[in-house]
Amino acid sequence: MDLPSLNPADTRPVSLIGAPTDIGAGARGASMGPEALRVAGLAAALQARGLTVLDRGNLDGPPNPWLPPVEGYRHLGEVAAWNRAVHEAVHAELQLGRLPVLLGGDHCLGIGSISAVARHCREAGKKLRVLWLDAHADFNTRVLTPSGNIHGMPVACLCGYGPPELIEIGGTVPAISAKAVRQIGIRSVDAGEKRFVHEVGLEVFDMRFIDEMGMRHAMELALATLDENTHLHVSFDVDFLDPDIAPGVGTTVPGGPTYREAQLCMEMIADTGRLASLDVMELNPALDLRNKTAQLAVDLIESLFGKSTLMRT
Repeated sequence: MDLPSLNPADTRPVSLIGAPTDIGAGARGASMGPEALRVAGLAAALQARGLTVLDRGNLDGPPNPWLPPVEGYRHLGEVAAWNRAVHEAVHAELQLGRLPVLLGGDHCLGIGSISAVARHCREAGKKLRVLWLDAHADFNTRVLTPSGNIHGMPVACLCGYGPPELIEIGGTVPAISAKAVRQIGIRSVDAGEKRFVHEVGLEVFDMRFIDEMGMRHAMELALATLDENTHLHVSFDVDFLDPDIAPGVGTTVPGGPTYREAQLCMEMIADTGRLASLDVMELNPALDLRNKTAQLAVDLIESLFGKSTLMRT
């Protein structure tokens, strides 16, 4: 009997890139996320799926000074430095035809990662689709933010709403169109941020939508119109998951996707064969239980790369 052919994403060599910083977060500890994912066996799990995996090690960047906001931003200079490093590293892997997996670190690093993917898409003449799996919309600005933490601002910055140091990474402003983004699992949005999300027109499948319509329908809509010329980027914030199953994050929000809902989400992404880059963000081992959340993240990443929990090939 012939074996089923692999999807294009299943055969692309994978590069792991660690970004050990909590520079944009409101709690310390996400800087240890890359090592926790390594300890949980991420490379071996992907290799067991037949993938060629190269761990590029960790990027370097400034330490976290843990200072209060200045003009609405905490650690803007340091955040910009980390995102420039991420941008160059992710873009370099894409140029080599590899699939970059960014191991965070806090979610402010999505600015560097996704701006690099957008730059690659412009150069390659590809369309971009970004799936933002998160409890938060991350669409704050310095005027709207209650904290100044830049991990609450990356989607806004990518869409052109932010300081020059961040929105100009990648050379094009905005780096992406809001129309390229689909947000899934959202359930914690600040009041002013909520108005801004509606004003800009982000497509959001929040937890009420998922409760009413189901994860399958949400993912069918989020993945609609993908074709062979689409680069699919997944930015996976571990706080997307319900904290009952994923306690190791700094910003837990009750009421997130269950294990099976999360598995279905990942399996449907894998079914498209279009996954071409990935962020795994906000894992905080300091708040975890025996690396439980990292192990779950690895399990879900395996599903993104084609492991099915069902009796399917």
